[in-house]
Amino acid sequence: MAVCVVIHAAGLIAAFHWIRDRPEPVRSDFWTGTWMLVVTVGWVVLMHICQIAVWAFFYVWKDAMPDLDTSFYFSVVTYTTTGYGDLVLPDDWHLVGGVEALTGILMCGLSTGFFFAVFSKIFGLGRRNSAAG
Repeated sequence: MAVCVVIHAAGLIAAFHWIRDRPEPVRSDFWTGTWMLVVTVGWVVLMHICQIAVWAFFYVWKDAMPDLDTSFYFSVVTYTTTGYGDLVLPDDWHLVGGVEALTGILMCGLSTGFFFAVFSKIFGLGRRNSAAG
């Protein structure tokens, strides 16, 4: 769980620096804003995939899953809280699966907040209109 938080924090800090260094998009410039959103989503999804991979490698390392393919699939389904139930961890590991799901919920929530902040920057939400003031 801690490794996932570190990955997410480092990734968000890098993304904040990238966004901060970008020129302010002009509200009417659809493609600049859209490109910034596409890059942001791609970066966030990559961070989540890295975290899912950490869980998958952990399960294989500890022999909780038979192979990496199965483990990665289980981890995706658990981290995203999809929970198909077609694969389960051994009885002694059930709580660990819950911790992965909780970690996924928290990291996805953090990503949602970050995405909203980027969206707000792109479209100038939260800025006061000086003419109205």
